[in-house]
Amino acid sequence: MPIATANGSAQPRNAEGNDQNGSLQDGRVSLHLGHLPEKQDIKPQGPRTPTRIDPNNPPWPAYRGYHEYSFAHATMGHRLPTILGKAIDDAVTTLNTLSDEGEILDLADCIERMGELMVDLSENHKLRPIIDDGEGDVALWNKEIAKYFQGKDFMNAPWLFAEAYKYRRLHECFSVSKHWRMYDVFARQKCDTFSRSQDAVFELSMRFAEPFKHSSNITQEERLEREKFMFLELTQVCLWGNSTDLSLLINMTEEQLKSLQSTGGEHLAATEKNILGNHMENLWETAKDIRGGRIDFVLDNAGFELYCDCVYADYLIQSGLASQIRFHGKRIPWFVSDVTKRDWEWLLNIMVYGQLFPTASEAELESLRRLGQRWKQYEKEGKWIYEQHPFWCTGYTFWDLHSEAPDLFLHLSKSDLVIFKGDLNHRKLTYDCAAPPNTAFDEAIGPMASAPGAPIVCSLRTIKSDVVVGLPNRAIADKLDEAEPGWKISGKYAVVLLSEGRPGEPVRFA
Repeated sequence: MPIATANGSAQPRNAEGNDQNGSLQDGRVSLHLGHLPEKQDIKPQGPRTPTRIDPNNPPWPAYRGYHEYSFAHATMGHRLPTILGKAIDDAVTTLNTLSDEGEILDLADCIERMGELMVDLSENHKLRPIIDDGEGDVALWNKEIAKYFQGKDFMNAPWLFAEAYKYRRLHECFSVSKHWRMYDVFARQKCDTFSRSQDAVFELSMRFAEPFKHSSNITQEERLEREKFMFLELTQVCLWGNSTDLSLLINMTEEQLKSLQSTGGEHLAATEKNILGNHMENLWETAKDIRGGRIDFVLDNAGFELYCDCVYADYLIQSGLASQIRFHGKRIPWFVSDVTKRDWEWLLNIMVYGQLFPTASEAELESLRRLGQRWKQYEKEGKWIYEQHPFWCTGYTFWDLHSEAPDLFLHLSKSDLVIFKGDLNHRKLTYDCAAPPNTAFDEAIGPMASAPGAPIVCSLRTIKSDVVVGLPNRAIADKLDEAEPGWKISGKYAVVLLSEGRPGEPVRFA
């Protein structure tokens, strides 16, 4: 009996029931097509229509834990259980130092809840609602779970949401307790990381302890040029600040730092080659144009990176480029190293009063004290303000900031420049999805660029995960994919991207 082929013609079967160009098994035809073109890796050319975008359906395909080709798979399958295991160890260490029976029993219950979370994570259970623990973000979390993630588990929900959910569940282990509501299982690690950054800490404090001054015998043009080079150098310090080896300044003499006009260009060229999408010149022009305005930092890591952020912010105040800096941190321990209010206060106080560096010289310790005292004075004068909004610790991306946290969007719209630090904030800006690497930054961040009243936004990001946008052309990423397969998670490369937004326009909400 003949069987139909793809073009509708018939082919005779042989004696075994197989056709001459393929085989018949279980009633199904298996064709052997050796001369057709190979399958292509088809990538979408543009984002989906806005009506289809939601947390489970981002503008481009989401990264999910079951995607073995992505860093999401390694994170959900290995990194997060490892992080949670270390968090349990930290809580056990604390428990073993306690003497009060009530505190011991309460913390033991927290540890038991962490064990339950470990089971949910390692066995890939479905995402349940967050328990009402009195936190201001519970309604946002449970609305998002109910609307978009019913029946989803850790591995098939979008990686960004599943990872954030894990950290919120970890906080819940403590927030329902009596004595340990704000316990930070990552505090020891954050303090230790800063203490191991001694050389780089003093490299900066010895240079910036004294107030910044321009020479009196230079022209206005020379002054502006030096100011520009200092700004660009410190932008890079801020960008690469999550590295304890501060190579940007570590080998520069004081005289070289003062002579940035002649040496800054060469020094920048050496470090800029790994900034794949580079809007630093545009950022400088923006800083110049908004001189004396308000700049906001949406913070990333505590410890040494926060210290670098503060050095940068100190210069912005002293140079007059900003009159006020607002720092936005997290309300709860988040993604291991993100800045909380406790981390902020710890840094400023340890600089002034601490004894964290026993091998440091008296001159080095004094430089750190002076720096810390100046920063604390900024706080007293209202030049530096630390804030923490519940939205930063939700599963929503910043595409939803306008709709889910209108008060925060309105607040940010009054800023002259909002700088988002680090990889996680960049992932949230860009919806953490597989956009082509040459996607324009404005397009990638959606409403944070296009909504009326959207502020000027800058992303300072060391690349440590799959999403990459804002590159001048796709060939850059293609070459790195071939030459350095792990380049997206190595931390070796970075982007400095700027969106002009729509500042000054009246903010409108639907």
